[in-house]
Amino acid sequence: MIDPKDAKDVAETLGNNLIGVAHDSKNFEKLPDSYWGYFARGHDSNGAFGVIITYSEDKEDVDALISMYEEWAEKNKRG
Repeated sequence: MIDPKDAKDVAETLGNNLIGVAHDSKNFEKLPDSYWGYFARGHDSNGAFGVIITYSEDKEDVDALISMYEEWAEKNKRG
């Protein structure tokens, strides 16, 4: 299980990076209107983490992506 301090650090890092992305409109200039995603990853001395942000005009695109991740996570669960 992740240490509480590490969990706080991961959440803080993700939040700060997302704020940086959101403050620069150039990050969104070439995105198609109907579907896009943003992926970021990072690490600390104990492991790695990633975040995926997806937008779609079709809600089912996002639901399908979440479902694919849930299936992967269930198959690859440790312990």
